[in-house]
Amino acid sequence: MYNRQRLGEILMEMGKLDPGQLDRGLSVQAEKGGRIGEILIQMEAVDEEDVTRALARQLDYPCEMNIDAEELDLNLLEGLKLGWAREHGVLPYDKRNGHVLVATDDPLEIEVLDEVRMVAGVEIMPVVVPTTSLQSAINEAFDRKSRQLGGGLDDLEEEENPHAEDASLNINDLLDAGDDDEAPVIRFVNSLFVQSVRERASDIHIEPGEKEITVRFRIDGVLKEVANPPKRFHSSIITRIKIMAGLNIAEKRLPQDGRIRIKMAGKDIDIRVATAPSAHGERITMRLLDKSAVLLNLRDIGMADDHLDMMLDLIFNPHGIILVTGPTGSGKTTTLYSALSEINSPDKNILTIEDPVEYQLDGISQMQVAPKIDLDFARGLRSYLRHDPDVIMVGEIRDVETAEMAIQASLTGHLVFSTLHTNDAAGAFTRLTDMGVEPFLVSSTVICTMAQRLVRRLCPDCKISYRPTAKEIAEVGLSDAQLDEQAGGAIFKPGEDRDCETCLGLGYKGRMGIYEILGIGDTIRSLVMNRADTSEIKKAAARQGMRNLREDGALKVLDGHTSIEEVLRVTQEDMV
Repeated sequence: MYNRQRLGEILMEMGKLDPGQLDRGLSVQAEKGGRIGEILIQMEAVDEEDVTRALARQLDYPCEMNIDAEELDLNLLEGLKLGWAREHGVLPYDKRNGHVLVATDDPLEIEVLDEVRMVAGVEIMPVVVPTTSLQSAINEAFDRKSRQLGGGLDDLEEEENPHAEDASLNINDLLDAGDDDEAPVIRFVNSLFVQSVRERASDIHIEPGEKEITVRFRIDGVLKEVANPPKRFHSSIITRIKIMAGLNIAEKRLPQDGRIRIKMAGKDIDIRVATAPSAHGERITMRLLDKSAVLLNLRDIGMADDHLDMMLDLIFNPHGIILVTGPTGSGKTTTLYSALSEINSPDKNILTIEDPVEYQLDGISQMQVAPKIDLDFARGLRSYLRHDPDVIMVGEIRDVETAEMAIQASLTGHLVFSTLHTNDAAGAFTRLTDMGVEPFLVSSTVICTMAQRLVRRLCPDCKISYRPTAKEIAEVGLSDAQLDEQAGGAIFKPGEDRDCETCLGLGYKGRMGIYEILGIGDTIRSLVMNRADTSEIKKAAARQGMRNLREDGALKVLDGHTSIEEVLRVTQEDMV
């Protein structure tokens, strides 16, 4: 046994390693310790499968590159815990000739294998499997086991009655069963999804602290703390979500992205999962997208009548560029979808390039960018121009190449919709010229820029009527005369009924847009051509009657849709 051939020599015989690579690996081992196989993998001299085959040959054990967890006999997992199996890298998966086959990435761990033998009650046969494949099989096998016991994704199929006794879901209590039981963690994670959908959350944040975990929902754009599980459950909760999202549970140092698809109360929910390392451990953010949500049209998203008429004129143009601007989460994509649904008809070929595709649009071809294979917005746009489009939507203009392709598409007779990250409508022009696009191209192709924000709608059942103070009126840019003429001297603010079932005590339910629409005329076009700065363009637009974000928000206040404090929260003071 002790005269067996060395692993490095076997890898060289296999033609997977040269002497120089082995010498470097042995030098690292002499300096830092560790196993030569792991060191060579880290050096990228060989891959996991090479080391697996060499290790099996060295120890005269069979090897497998993959284990099919769906075919595994779950009875073989009796007596084993998920955490222990992951930590030690072992998985009993089959019976042959009176032996239990045990997948392992380290057959030299004799004590671990002896423990599996004792639990199984029969002799075992180690089978060498690559670490990544093994960990994935362990996750899938125990996930199958948890579903069989009633703790899997099927638990998310909830009843329709929103007034059931458990509607509030005390999610902290679900962890009281203790550390050693996997089921409480599964129920806790499932309950997060149930409660987040009930409360209309768009995001779930799980953030580890020094002594506890903070769980927060983003509801109508504002974060709300919902639970503080003990820190000792952090690893189990993160691992459970990673398993559901198909992520690598062994990788904790690098950010990862994944996706979970669930069905709850008849709704198809798509959950985008992002992990990132932090000072106190990994944090997870989950974005929830309701695939069954009804797509809005331009009449439903909060546009005033004059803005709506302007947009309906613009989106039926045969060519040109329409840009929607605003920060992340300001509803730009929803506005673009609403515009596309308005003009969608059998006689138009409409194509979109998105990151990601958030909602399926019937009759429209949608492409998702894929940076890993170099499919970005510019490359997708270049491809789509060969598909005879009438209208193209580009999810975002991020660089000069995409901007120039959008301009080229406009110049050749296409209508292009896209977004930019700028604070106001006037800023879109300077952003494009700063990217390196020639001003004459910008002025001749862009037909409209629109900035927007989302404000929360007041709850219709508990909002309170009141007369604002002179200071409040002045802050939002209104006058006493406007207040009296357009709102009868009173506006509304959030109610104080914490038991309101409509808004769950938040005072708001749902959101609507406030808009700043800048149509391009000769004056604006001349300013863009002469590289005027944003403030000059904004002043000229205001003289021509453009209503800025705060002014549009003030109209929503007078109409009783939102509150002064909400408009002030999402808008900045416009200096024009």
